[in-house]
Order: sequence, then C-alpha cells, then structure tokens
Amino acid sequence: MVGGLPESTQHAVGYPALFLLVALGALVPVIPTGAIVSSAAVVAFHQTSPVALLVVFLLAAGAAFAGDVALYWLGRRGVHSEHGSRWLEALRRRAAPDRLEQAQAKLREHRVSVLVLSRLVPAGRIPVMLACLLARMPLRRFVRGNLPACLAWAVTYQLIGVLGGSLFSRPWQGVLAAVVLTVLVGAAPSVWRRVRT
Repeated sequence: MVGGLPESTQHAVGYPALFLLVALGALVPVIPTGAIVSSAAVVAFHQTSPVALLVVFLLAAGAAFAGDVALYWLGRRGVHSEHGSRWLEALRRRAAPDRLEQAQAKLREHRVSVLVLSRLVPAGRIPVMLACLLARMPLRRFVRGNLPACLAWAVTYQLIGVLGGSLFSRPWQGVLAAVVLTVLVGAAPSVWRRVRT
C-alpha cells in the first residue's frame, strides 16, 4: 500500500490518469508530463506488482505518442486548410523564431533522427514539430520518427523516477526528489543558454 490506498485502487485510478495527463500534455505543452511520469515511476517502484514499472513505461510512451500524433495531425490539417488553423498558429506562437529556424536547419540535415532528440530536450519538441509541419513531412514519416522519440522520452523520465524511488524509503520523498530532479533537468538548457550569452 502506498499513501494509504490499496494497490488495486491506485492502478484503477492512477493508470488511466497517467495516460490522460501525458496525452493531454502532448497536446497542451504546459502540463509537466516529465514530472508526472517520474512520479508515477516512483509509486510503481514501491509497489509489490512486478509489472508496475513496465505498465507505467508503456502507458507513458503510448500516451506521448498518441498526443504527438494527434497534435501533428491537427497541425497538418491547418497547413492544408485554406485559412490556416488555430492549432498551427498556437504552435507558431509557442516556438521562438530562432529555435524554429534552428529546428528547420537540423531537420534538413538530420531528418527524422531530430525527432528523437527533440523529445528529450526541454522545449525542443514544439519547434521541431512545427518545422516538420512547415516542411510538409508526411504523417507516416513523422510517426516512424516519433515512436522511438516517445520510447526514449518515457525511459528517461522513468529512470529519474526509479532513481528517486530507490533513494528514499517513503514514496512521497521519492516523488518530491523526482519532481525536483525533473525541474532541474528541464531548466538546465535555458540556464545554460543565458550563461553563454
């Protein structure tokens, strides 16, 4: 039992919530999906079920993939529509012009492998996705590149959670450590950019 709730209740509530929050976070990039996955991994680490961590990984990767594909599909509809799309405009507003230009250059050079890195770099996914949209990358090609990107992303944030869970005997302490570590990982690139300029 973690947090006073039986594991069956945690599974019944936690797994669907994990999937929905991560999928929604792919569509609405302000939701801290990395911290959610890391926290779920901490809780799974402290459970007796031998497959809890595997389920968290599969749900996180599947939800990220579903959300990314849905967002890309909506963006492609906007690119192909006569008057554009609110979704595409929202994506453009979210991407800094210099980051978008950089993403387009990397996409031209490295093609689909850029998608894998974009998922792992904080705030890198939206500019790369927008560059893919503006380059009119077919959905099938985006899907092929996005699948390994989502798997790598889920593994990375799950490992942060496992680390937090293994350092502390109480799940809430591990969740706190995982969230702090996730925030630090997310903030590091922007801090590095500010130090360099």
